[in-house]
Amino acid sequence: MTAAAPAITPAIEPVDLGPIHIPTPVVLSPMAGVTNWPFRVICEEYGPDGLYVAEMITARALVACNPKALRLCRFAPSEKIRSLQLYGVNPAIVAQAAQMVVDGGMADHVDLNFGCPVPKVTRRGGGSALPWKMDIFRDLVSRVVAVCSKANIPVTAKIRVGIDHEHETYLEAGRIAQEEGCAAVTLHARTTAEYYGGHSDWHRITELAQTLSIPVFGNGDIWGAEDALDMVRQTGCAGVAIGRGCQGRPWLFADIKHAFQGNSERINPNLGEVGRVIMRHARLLVEFFDGDEHMAVHDLRKHIAWYLKGFPVGGSTRKAFMECESLADVEREIARLDPALTLPERVIDAPRGRVRYAKKVHLPYGWLDSRSTTHDEREALFGDDPMDAGY
Repeated sequence: MTAAAPAITPAIEPVDLGPIHIPTPVVLSPMAGVTNWPFRVICEEYGPDGLYVAEMITARALVACNPKALRLCRFAPSEKIRSLQLYGVNPAIVAQAAQMVVDGGMADHVDLNFGCPVPKVTRRGGGSALPWKMDIFRDLVSRVVAVCSKANIPVTAKIRVGIDHEHETYLEAGRIAQEEGCAAVTLHARTTAEYYGGHSDWHRITELAQTLSIPVFGNGDIWGAEDALDMVRQTGCAGVAIGRGCQGRPWLFADIKHAFQGNSERINPNLGEVGRVIMRHARLLVEFFDGDEHMAVHDLRKHIAWYLKGFPVGGSTRKAFMECESLADVEREIARLDPALTLPERVIDAPRGRVRYAKKVHLPYGWLDSRSTTHDEREALFGDDPMDAGY
């Protein structure tokens, strides 16, 4: 069901990233285990002409032609812009992965991950830990931009505020990304130490947008369309990036599209409509997993938990969905739902996903001692090729 109100002035302008024109600069942030092409397709069907980014691809795994990495690089024919994110620590390996992307015509846009706070990433100096080492950060960005620019593929960077508030890096990282040719920067306005806890500090987005001449996308705590409007108005950012807020709610992109077009139409689907989305998602996942229903339904389980979040369906119903093994099982459980149920008003735009603080930031030994690396430190960091080629 929808509700409409008088139109207001459109709230955001288009953004160009090199040859890519984005009429409504809204980004589906890459999320590991979430933003494979089935979920992206559903989000894009609801949303504006924005960027819907594939989940993080480990550069070393791509170079090694790991089957899962190659599967994650797939795009559906309907996707308007093929947007792919690479992660790595060794600039040479990430550049090699970027060259594979270029040579294989695999993407129209490459994003670089410097925002992941997960310990298994940061303990290797990757993700949100990497901008602390300005020499590695600059070298990595420079190499990837050089590779991609030859094919006219824009490169962007996703960063955080810093490791913690005593070790902030976002302004320097933003400047370096701009100097080395990035087309835009996305800032998740939390530190690594803050993980996904508390509320992100949107003032940092304001500072970065005022510092850089390239577009800055804001990320953090956009749970509803009004949050997206507030972020743009408060920070002056060029666009917004949506992460956990769309988990189980791909129609959030429709709400944001409407908001940025200047009207207050919003979507609050009943459980019958949600069930149809779940079933469509399930069938797309079967296609993604090359016909393997078992893998598809197991991957779907976390999404079902998000789709049902806030609905008064009871623990036994949720448990039954978590025990599904086939499309027939999922369809059976959907048929048992009350299709008329709707989300209570108080939870429609409530926070979703992980909200806990990280207990400790995991970093390589001596990482914070210096802002740059010696030859020996690089040998220790890259010598054993610490970037896992598996998944």
